[in-house]
Amino acid sequence: MAQILKTTSVGSFPKPPALIRARQQFRRGEISAEDLRQAERAATAEVIAMQEALGLDILVHGEMERGDMVAYFAENWTGFAESLPVRSYGNRYYHKPVVTGKVALPAGAGLTVESWRAAQALTEKPVKGMLTGPYTICDWSFNDYYPDRRSLVLDLAHLVHEEAMALALSGAQYIQIDEPAISTRPQELDLAIEAMGIVTRDLPAHTISHICYGDFEAILPGLFDLPVDQLDLEAANGQFQLLELLRRVSWPKHKELALGVVDVHSHRLESVDEVKAGILRALEVVPLEQLYIDPDCGLKTRTWEEASQKLAVMMEAVNALRSEEGLK
Repeated sequence: MAQILKTTSVGSFPKPPALIRARQQFRRGEISAEDLRQAERAATAEVIAMQEALGLDILVHGEMERGDMVAYFAENWTGFAESLPVRSYGNRYYHKPVVTGKVALPAGAGLTVESWRAAQALTEKPVKGMLTGPYTICDWSFNDYYPDRRSLVLDLAHLVHEEAMALALSGAQYIQIDEPAISTRPQELDLAIEAMGIVTRDLPAHTISHICYGDFEAILPGLFDLPVDQLDLEAANGQFQLLELLRRVSWPKHKELALGVVDVHSHRLESVDEVKAGILRALEVVPLEQLYIDPDCGLKTRTWEEASQKLAVMMEAVNALRSEEGLK
C-alpha cells in the first residue's frame, strides 16, 4: 500500500559548523577548492543522515554547495556580472546578480547533477533535484541587457529546462523548481506559467514548484494552471489561513499539495498537537492521497539543532496521524 502523507523538506539546510569553518578558510585562502568540495560532501552526508534518521520519505541534499538560490546559478552561467548584496529582511541579505548579456550555459547542462548524484548515492530513498525557476531568477536579478522582463524570463526558462532534463536523465525521480517570486507579482502570473511550461516540457520526472510568503489570494485559482505535478505552499507562518483561501477556490483533482506545517522563520518550536491540527485542517480541503507534508520553506535560516527539532516534530505529528483510525 502506498505511503500516505509523504514527508519531505523544501530544499536548503543550515550549513553544519564544520562547513561554515571550511567556507571561511577557503575565503581566506587557507584551503583549496577541492578541500572545500570535500567539506561540502561531508555536510551533504550529514543532511542525508539526519533525514534518514527522522524517517522522511523524499529527501533533499541540503544545497551545501550553494550560498544563494539565484546567485548560485548566475555565478555558473554566462550573461551575468558579479552579484550585489541586497537587504532581504532584518539583517539578512541576498546577492542580486546583474544580467549584462544573453544568458547561456557555458559548458552545457548539468550544473546540479554532480551534487544530486553524490547525495542520491548515500540513500535508497529518492532525493529531489533542486532548481530555481526562471521567473524568480529574473525577478531577483538586475536586468541591464534584455529589452523587457518577458524576454529574459523565457531565455532563462530554456536554461532551467536543460538543467532539469540533465537531472531527470541522471535518474532524479522528483525535480523541484522553486518560484517564490510568483506570489509577489500577480500581474505577471501568466508569464510565470508560460515559462514553467518550457521548463517542464517532456520532463520525465515528478515536478514540484515551491512558492512562499506572498499574496496567494491574488494568484489563486490561476496558480493551479502552473504546469507542475505538485504545488509546495507555506501555511504555518500564516497560522494556516491559506487553507481557508483554498477552501474557497477548491483544490483541483489534478494537483498535489505539499503543505508547510512548521514555520522556518521562527525560533519557536511547534508542538506536535498544533502540527497535527494543521494537517487535519488541510485534509478538510485536500484529499489524503494528494497531500504531502513539509516545512514552510528552506531550513537554512534555522540553526542545525532547530532544523532537526522542527523536522522531528513534523515527523512525530505525521506518524501519529498515520497510525490513527481512518488515515491508514
